[in-house]
Formats: sequence, C-alpha cells, structure tokens
Amino acid sequence: MTAYSLDEGSYSVDSSKKFVPFNEKTDKKADRKGSMFIHVHPFLIQTARDLILLDSGLGYADADEELVLHQNIRKSGYEPSQVSLVLLSHLHQDHVGGMVTKKNGRLNLAFPDAEYVVQRGEWEYGYSGSGSYKTDVMDVLQRSGNLHFVEGSGRLNDEVTYELTGGHTPYHQAFHVNADGDHYFFGADVLPEPEELQHKFAAKYDYDGRKSMELRQQYGELAAAEDWVVLFYHSTNIAIGRVQLVQNTFKIVQA
Repeated sequence: MTAYSLDEGSYSVDSSKKFVPFNEKTDKKADRKGSMFIHVHPFLIQTARDLILLDSGLGYADADEELVLHQNIRKSGYEPSQVSLVLLSHLHQDHVGGMVTKKNGRLNLAFPDAEYVVQRGEWEYGYSGSGSYKTDVMDVLQRSGNLHFVEGSGRLNDEVTYELTGGHTPYHQAFHVNADGDHYFFGADVLPEPEELQHKFAAKYDYDGRKSMELRQQYGELAAAEDWVVLFYHSTNIAIGRVQLVQNTFKIVQA
C-alpha cells in the first residue's frame, strides 16, 4: 500500500473565504492582513482493492480546463480514470472542488467510475446556506448516481473504516485505511497540520474547537502507540508522517 501527496500549493484565505494563491518566495504575508495561510494536499492511496482519493482539493484548472488534481494524479503514475473510491471528510470548498471538472461552462463528475463516500448529515448541512459549501458541485454529484451515504462510524470494506468526528463541522469524518500491515489515518481538518499536535488550542474556525482539540490529542496518542502513518491535509512541511510521543511532547517525522 502506497500513499501520495497531491500537493496543490499554498494559499491565503481571508473573511471572503476565497483561496488566493500565495507564493512563499515572492509574496509577503504582511500584504494580506487578516488572512490565514495554508497548503492543500489531497491524497492518493493505492491498495490491492482500490485507488483511493482522500478529499479532492480546490478544483483549480489550467488554461486548457484540465484539473490540477488530474495532473497531479498522473505525476504519481496513475490515470484519473483509475480512481475507484473518493473519501470525503466534509464538504467545504477546499476539500470538494476537485469532485468535478468544468468544460465549456458545464460541470461533470471528475471521477465518473468512482464511488463518493459522504456523511449523510454533512450533505444535508451543506445545503443549509453556509458560504463554505459549493452546492453547485454537490448538485453534480447528487445527479450522478455515484454518491454513497454513510451515517455515524463504521466499516466501508475490509480496508477502510470511517469515523464520525464532528469538531470541524457537525458531521466531519475521519478515515482509516488498513492493508498490507500499514495503517493510514486521514483526520482532515480535525488534524490538518503536524503543528496542531504540538500546540494545544481551540481553533475559532472549527464548529466545536474544544472537541477538535481533544480529538487531536487522542489521535496523536493512538498514532504514536500504534505506528499510524498520518496524512496532514493542510501541512506546510510534512504531509505524510509518523507520530512519536517523547516526554509528553509529540514529534512528527517524515514517513
């Protein structure tokens, strides 16, 4: 089993919730006051059963309207058509933009042969009117017949389990992928960066910041004790790492 970071680069995000590309070599953070600065890393995992995509990025495309996500999948040695399972932690725009492609003004499913796994509660919450959700993208998936709703926590198949976490959104979910003796954990925006293990805080951008903080501690301890490989969706340095607990302090090393 092998995992790949499909790095989409660095962005600033202000109160408008727009993701603006940020070049760390030429742009200055001081010029974008009131902004958060994050990386975006969808992930690809090849197992004996599936080619799995974990969240789908921003959905940005080049001048020829080809998804950057598709390009990154090819750079990893696969074709987008090989993706058979898309696991979605939640439906904020930076996690679902790549669910679809846009060609000549029309939106189509980006992975038409894949099953898309979503928490039913998150789907319903996404249509509630928050600006963080792109319902036009969700509409395409709803019409496709590829949508697979799950509820709560459970097992999808003999390799994948899903866990309702809440925290970042009311129905946010995490995923565990187990195969060939490896355990990959994708905590998405409950555990988006290694630094959030090392600094204990309740984030204002979470639906329930205290719950997310408590979950990070729990996941960090389990990852260290059970030798998980952790996938950090918004990391600026280590995107795929292992967690060590040394004298009650978490240390993250490249996997």
